[in-house]
Amino acid sequence: MATPLEITDSSFQSDVLDSDMPVLVDFWADWCGPCRMIAPSVKAIAEEYGDKIKVGKMDVDDNPMVPGRYGIVGIPTLMVFKGGEVVERITGALPKDRIVAQILPHMN
Repeated sequence: MATPLEITDSSFQSDVLDSDMPVLVDFWADWCGPCRMIAPSVKAIAEEYGDKIKVGKMDVDDNPMVPGRYGIVGIPTLMVFKGGEVVERITGALPKDRIVAQILPHMN
């Protein structure tokens, strides 16, 4: 059973930018209510689509460099990276079906 990968500032290059498959990164924080609301959806996406897209979570409080580099000002923000580039950006607590609809075109 695939669970979201814990991504850090130091692992971002290898886990996300150098990945040979698309990566969905959930930028979140423990104190963020909407982040906790979408956490089960992000986990379900990892379980259902783990063979087509890598799913990871990055705590913005513990890892300020990457969110700063990508201009993350509001959380939750979900970003899909493909070939080291951002191909999709979703901000806010959307229902799982809306998230899947936006990331589906980018899956292998």
